[in-house]
Parts: sequence; C-alpha cells; structure tokens
Amino acid sequence: MPPGDQEIRSIIEPYLNKTGGLITALRAVQEAIGHLPEETDAIAADIFNLSRAEVMGVISFYADFHRAPKGRTVIRLCAAEACQAAGGRGLQEQVEGRLALKMGETAPSGNITLETVYCLGLCSAAPAAMVGERLLARADVERVADALNDADGNAARG
Repeated sequence: MPPGDQEIRSIIEPYLNKTGGLITALRAVQEAIGHLPEETDAIAADIFNLSRAEVMGVISFYADFHRAPKGRTVIRLCAAEACQAAGGRGLQEQVEGRLALKMGETAPSGNITLETVYCLGLCSAAPAAMVGERLLARADVERVADALNDADGNAARG
C-alpha cells in the first residue's frame, strides 16, 4: 500500500527548524518508506516553506535519494577513470549480461538493483564493485556473482 500524505508529513515535521532539517527529513522518509514518493516534494516544500523546485533540487543533487524502491541487494559498479582503465566497462557488460539488467534497473523480482557509482575508494585495486555492503577490489563477474549469492543467503537468514 502506498504511503499517505499524512504518513510522509509525520515523518518530515520533526525536522523543521533543525540544522540540516530538509536533508535529514528526506533521509528519514526514504528510510521509512524505502524511497521518496513524488508527493514528498510538495509536503516538504510546504513544511519548510520552500518551493517544490528547491526541494527537487536537493533530491536531484544527492545521488543517495531515489524515487523508486531499490532491490533487496544493490550492486554498484564503479565507472570512474581508474576502474574504466582497469576493465570496468567489460565488467559492467558481463554483469548486465549475467543478471539480464541494465545499469539503473531493478529486477522484476525486486531482489537486485544495478547502479553506477563514481568512486568506491579502491582505485589502486580497480575495477571496484560493491554488492550490498561488501566492497570488492579487482572485481570480476564471478566475484560479483559470489558476493550476490552470499548477500542473498544472508538476507534469507536474517
């Protein structure tokens, strides 16, 4: 069942008049609901006395905010220069082929989301990937698949 305006409003209101309130409120909505529904913009704008464009600007600026639910496991592949030079494009093509997903897509099952990031801090051990919370240095399609299997097993257990 989609969240109602009152639910979103009740999540946002406690952050009014707090330093960093808008960003913290948006993070709280996303944490509670799993994403930022479109109605979040108007509600946050009303509460913080901002325009919808200002709220949308904040949402679009921060890559961590997302409008649609993500999969239970998110796979992030680095697309920064060091990773590209070390075979990142090939890794992306192999992972997309193995999962039958394109970058930015979530599997119809809702289990996996595939995303691009622009640095995981493993430039000296590129290409880098992140599967759930697990960082992978010198990633290849088999290591990504193994980490995904581990993440799925951990999700099923707990």
